[in-house]
Amino acid sequence: MARTHLVWDWNGTLLDDLALVVDATNTAFASVGGRALGTDEHRRVFRRPVAEFYADILERAVDAEEFGRLDKIFHDAYRVGLTTTSLAADAKQALRSWGGSQSLLSMWFHQELVPAMETYGLAGMFTRVDGLRTEVGGDLKAGHLARHLEELGVAGSEAVLIGDSLDDAAAADSVGAACVLYTGGFTDPARLRAPGRPVADTLVAAVRLARAL
Repeated sequence: MARTHLVWDWNGTLLDDLALVVDATNTAFASVGGRALGTDEHRRVFRRPVAEFYADILERAVDAEEFGRLDKIFHDAYRVGLTTTSLAADAKQALRSWGGSQSLLSMWFHQELVPAMETYGLAGMFTRVDGLRTEVGGDLKAGHLARHLEELGVAGSEAVLIGDSLDDAAAADSVGAACVLYTGGFTDPARLRAPGRPVADTLVAAVRLARAL
């Protein structure tokens, strides 16, 4: 059956914020004497839960209390750079090219995500916008996607997700949705292609693949 509803990821997909995320991550690591990551290494090793990614790079355990502090440092640095961060070059074209309903699901904080739709000229494009409703981020996306689709009244079998991470793919699998992965975000393209899923180098191409599923 054709997939009639498209769920978009935000960070690293519609929003071209890879460089900002790497910079903010390195600010968090520097606060505890950790080493800096280059962009290519970040794309090769980043994963969720983010606390486990931090532990890998710091080469030691990161408990919930410390992760909360590091997460705050990350987000404070991220907000500073967000004012000069743009949408992906073909984001609006891709949004216009999908024929069915579409929504946005982000692991960025909900109270900041919603006004960003106005800032980036996307108000009215989505039937629902959901962000993180907790004070600390970094968790897996699967549970958030299940709640998002439930609120929409959309079955997983009717949905396709476009995102830039293997966690997006795992979240889609968990609800029976399809997934197209985008190489312009936080994950090294070779990692995205390894499992054999549909992969696109542009958002317009991602929508084209999504329509064919």
